[in-house]
Amino acid sequence: MGHPRTDLVLLFSSRALRLFGFGFLSVNLVVFLTGLGLAGATVGLMLSLALLGDVALSLLITTSADRLGRRRMLLVSALLIVFAGVVLASTDSLWLIAAAALVGVLSPSGNEVGPFLSIEQAALSQIVPDSQRTRLFTWYNLVGSLAAALGALASGLFISGLLASGIARAVAYRSTILVYGLVGVLLALIFLRLSTAVEAPAAPPAGRRRLGLHHSRPAVLRLSGLFALDAFAGAFLIQSLLAYWLTLRFSVPPAALGGIFFAANLLAGFSGLIAGRLAQRFGLINTMVFTHLPSNILLMLVPLMPTLPTSVAMLLLRFSISQMDVPTRQSYTMAVVSPDERSAAAGVTTTARSVGGLLSPTISAQLMALPGLMAVPFFVAGGLKIVYDVLLYRAFRRVKPPEEEGIGSPRLPSGTLRS
Repeated sequence: MGHPRTDLVLLFSSRALRLFGFGFLSVNLVVFLTGLGLAGATVGLMLSLALLGDVALSLLITTSADRLGRRRMLLVSALLIVFAGVVLASTDSLWLIAAAALVGVLSPSGNEVGPFLSIEQAALSQIVPDSQRTRLFTWYNLVGSLAAALGALASGLFISGLLASGIARAVAYRSTILVYGLVGVLLALIFLRLSTAVEAPAAPPAGRRRLGLHHSRPAVLRLSGLFALDAFAGAFLIQSLLAYWLTLRFSVPPAALGGIFFAANLLAGFSGLIAGRLAQRFGLINTMVFTHLPSNILLMLVPLMPTLPTSVAMLLLRFSISQMDVPTRQSYTMAVVSPDERSAAAGVTTTARSVGGLLSPTISAQLMALPGLMAVPFFVAGGLKIVYDVLLYRAFRRVKPPEEEGIGSPRLPSGTLRS
């Protein structure tokens, strides 16, 4: 079966390496694409294609991972990163770039994309008790945030160093894509070492499955609709577009962009530790909602600030609390479904988030290209996220996972969410 501690180390290592690669890529991805001569609308389309590919891949891979093998599906996903890196680094063809964006695994936002997170969440939930799940997820997300922060910082320094040494700008930016492809190779090596302990347990037939779900399907679909709304709002300001906005508004150089997003991801990561403590006292849903609301107000204040320091200050304040809902959301989803549905439940909700964010980058990129409308994406994103918070609280405030039986509301109705 293997040793759970070894699997924990491997899964945490995968998370760190992957998020480093995503952070490294995201800061310069839009600049790389515009350097190829693509117009703003075309760049937005490429970002949307990347998200569309994540939708299809995540749904296909995660809903079959519990049946076909979690380790096998993680390996396939790592090889898709290699594919995207090789194609983008070796061609200027618009059609091949579009194919890499659609079929490969790319992260324009610097955050987790693709099937990895869903399957790894299920695997982690498999090897730790319920009482430790939320705490483990906070550390898992902290590791990812720190790695993404280091990736963003390293990317800015990497580009600046190459440009200072006299390397052509196009070659320097293309080099970041090669680094990203190497990340996929290293991930594949990690997944080959996972043990069978991370696989889904054998389970008796539980009725007809759709999308890999049985008893939990109604609740997972409700959560998916809400998560899609949140993602639609958030994708207006993915990290690549935030970097683009800072460049347009304040002419921020690459090294400074790397430093800004290093600090932002650092703050987001450590906020997860606080979220874990709040969830133990107040519950997962309360923590998700009441830390998210003020972060949305701060987001809408960013474009209203007159100078770069004040805008960055609002942005960093927002990052310091905006990600507290991430480990709690992940833990809640894992808590309320059966063990043999976990990869599918995480995959369906993650896919919903990807679908929700498909069109937003295209709209946002075009708005940012118009001087009079540059601030609109901030107001749309913040306002819709507030709507999401209110709807989530109304729908699920009384639905408690098993470990929260003592926090005030009745536990889950038998057979409704978790069998």
